[in-house]
Amino acid sequence: MKASDMPRSGFKRILLKLSGEALMGQGQYGIDPAETDRIAREIKSVVAAGYEVCIVVGGGNIFRGVAAAAKGFERGSADYMGMLATVMNGLAMQNALEALEVPTRVQSAIPMPSVCEPFIRRRAMRHMERGRVVIFVAGTGNPFFTTDTGAALRAAEMNCNALLKGTSVDGVYDADPKKVATATRYETLTYAKVLNDNLKVMDASAVSMCRENNIPIIVFNIREAGTLAAVLKGEGTSTIVTGEDMAHG
Repeated sequence: MKASDMPRSGFKRILLKLSGEALMGQGQYGIDPAETDRIAREIKSVVAAGYEVCIVVGGGNIFRGVAAAAKGFERGSADYMGMLATVMNGLAMQNALEALEVPTRVQSAIPMPSVCEPFIRRRAMRHMERGRVVIFVAGTGNPFFTTDTGAALRAAEMNCNALLKGTSVDGVYDADPKKVATATRYETLTYAKVLNDNLKVMDASAVSMCRENNIPIIVFNIREAGTLAAVLKGEGTSTIVTGEDMAHG
């Protein structure tokens, strides 16, 4: 079965997982306002098409907990610093979306009422039903969990129909396409194959959570203009991770 053949008609509510690196454009770190604006326009287009959207943004462009831990930071403290980096990224994305007149709310797993709303599941769902984009920040609020796991958790809590992971490559390959010229892209994968073969889609706990809640994972290139809307239409290039029954063919 080709990725383009996968049914998308039921994808009314989606979670978009963005790496922090997606916001830094061609820079080495930080937030690139032009790239953030471009991504915001991509999101606006799918909101205008009628999709309910929530977002989880990583913090790797500002602070990467695991790398810092390896250099001597205590892991728990390093992870909390990484969570705060996701708050900055979330506020940047909110600013870019609202500049385009897309209503948003930022909800944090770590309460900071002067900055944004606390995460409240029912309130977040109501925001989405009213056409607002909800940006979830600060991960799960706990150290030792990645933003991938946080994204899978929020996708399950929000009853999302799909989790879309925007990366710098157009899907999942059997080798690193930036290093191996003959690397082959998968059209579809099963959760089991991703876990058994240790494919670098998302971390194992995130993939397992999506499997348990039957949430398809769609990996695509967020840096390519128009791809988010195209993938949701069943067009464009991507890899879809689903259950066994959907990935055969």
